[in-house]
Amino acid sequence: MTSHAEISAPRAARPGTQWATALEVLLVYAGILLYIWRWQFTYPRTWIPLLSVVLASHIAHRDTLHDLGLTWRNLRASAAVVLPLAVALYVPLVVCGFASRSLVISVPGERILRMFATYGIWCFFQQYLTQSYFHRRLTPLVGDLHLRSAVVGLMFGSAHIPNPVLMVATMLGGFLFAEVFARHRNIWPLALAQAVGGFLIAALLPDSLLHHMRVGPGYFFYRVP
Repeated sequence: MTSHAEISAPRAARPGTQWATALEVLLVYAGILLYIWRWQFTYPRTWIPLLSVVLASHIAHRDTLHDLGLTWRNLRASAAVVLPLAVALYVPLVVCGFASRSLVISVPGERILRMFATYGIWCFFQQYLTQSYFHRRLTPLVGDLHLRSAVVGLMFGSAHIPNPVLMVATMLGGFLFAEVFARHRNIWPLALAQAVGGFLIAALLPDSLLHHMRVGPGYFFYRVP
């Protein structure tokens, strides 16, 4: 198991390097927000250069797969924290769902399983960007672990503006997941917990409130059937 000190302690860096990293984080995050609000409609392939910058950053910083939380190392330690936390948060939602008849017991069909798998991949990519990239880049910039987790949560939640439900859920989830990632560097349980939580939210809340879980301009343009 990786120690808390090994994960959370920021690496010593020259001021010039810190400024360059801070500028990189700001530009990449601004690019993501611009893509959500503008470029996905005007320049839909802009995600390719954005992702290329992130990948190039990994190379420049000599990140390993373990650094990014993409290996099986720390999987059990991360799951031991994330899964009980998810159960504690999700069980009351499930109980409310059955009580209100928003949820029913049934065997999931192929369509539902395919949707969950697709959404799970999307959640994995979100956790990769949020934790493996942004959280890792913020580590030498924000020394206090809890403050860094709060910044990560704020960034994650802000990317879901103006959807009020997703903003609250992702801000809270981003903070909690960052706390876990800082101690046990592995994003697989985080992605699974997000996927299950997202499916629960979609099943329990009406589309008139969720707007089909859209963010950015799509939230305003969505019309409930």
